[in-house]
Amino acid sequence: MSVKTDEAAPPRGRTPVRTVEVSGPPPRAGRLARKGTLPYLLLLPALGLTAVFLGYPLVTNGMLSFQNLNMTQLIQHVTEWNGFENYADTLGNDTFWRVTLRSVIFTLVNVVVIIVVGTLVGLLLARLGSKMRLLLSIALVLAWAMPIIAATTVYQWLFAQRFGVVNWVLAKLGFDSMADYNWTGTQLSTFFVISLLLVWTSVPFVAINLYAATTTIARELYEAAALDGAGAWQSFKNVTFPFLKPFLMVATFLEVIWIFKAFPHVFAINQGGPDRLTETLPVYAFVEGVGNQHYGAGAAISVLTILILLALMSYYLRLVIRQESADEAEGSEKSKGGRA
Repeated sequence: MSVKTDEAAPPRGRTPVRTVEVSGPPPRAGRLARKGTLPYLLLLPALGLTAVFLGYPLVTNGMLSFQNLNMTQLIQHVTEWNGFENYADTLGNDTFWRVTLRSVIFTLVNVVVIIVVGTLVGLLLARLGSKMRLLLSIALVLAWAMPIIAATTVYQWLFAQRFGVVNWVLAKLGFDSMADYNWTGTQLSTFFVISLLLVWTSVPFVAINLYAATTTIARELYEAAALDGAGAWQSFKNVTFPFLKPFLMVATFLEVIWIFKAFPHVFAINQGGPDRLTETLPVYAFVEGVGNQHYGAGAAISVLTILILLALMSYYLRLVIRQESADEAEGSEKSKGGRA
């Protein structure tokens, strides 16, 4: 870069006028250009690890879904491609559609219960004193941090038929018929135990995140609502809920994924029994693929499971985007009204 300075002779009584011409690129242009690529460079390690640990298994599983792969092919090291036969057999099987419907209903029921209970616990955390809040937070973190198989084992002990604590307590309370009740003997009772386990392990995540969201709400808003005569429900509806809404949307999104793909909770309780009536899609894929040694069919079911989950998530994301657009439009209208 070069700088050229010209100074013209001024009329008498005036200060001289200096003209500066600058040629060449700005001194920081190259540095700014490098800054534009820096975020992408920082993302490369994470993207590389994702491609290795997530992309490679997905591609391998997708390739297996187009093969006739069982124990014979594994022993003989033979690759037998059969095209879309696994998908055709799976989609033409009534069992697959029953399991799909069961998985969707199971997910919706559990997500609703988790979000409602988690919201109530989060609001309770916001109202408790510091000591009780600390104790409840520790309990929530311990429940959240417990390994899944350990938590499943605890629930198997609690609901054991002969020596379970739940049956013993119910018998002591006067329910003598529950003294030897088999909680995993029917479809509904087994799903009740599984759902209780899922709710117990999932509520802490929702509760702690919503409590953190309540700390961002200014106390002046509650004071203003109280001065306007708002009760507890009106205060929650007009002050608390608008602040919690984005967090609830994110929590719901994550919980749908978490519940829909839950495998160890369902399988460890009763292996999808009784009579395979509590199998969800992940368990169904495992039983068909590994249990029955139809690995290609199991891979096809797992791919279809991912596609179904993506379809559910795309529908939910569309609702979220539509709601955000409506909220933005409403906010802009209010701001225009305030200026008027």
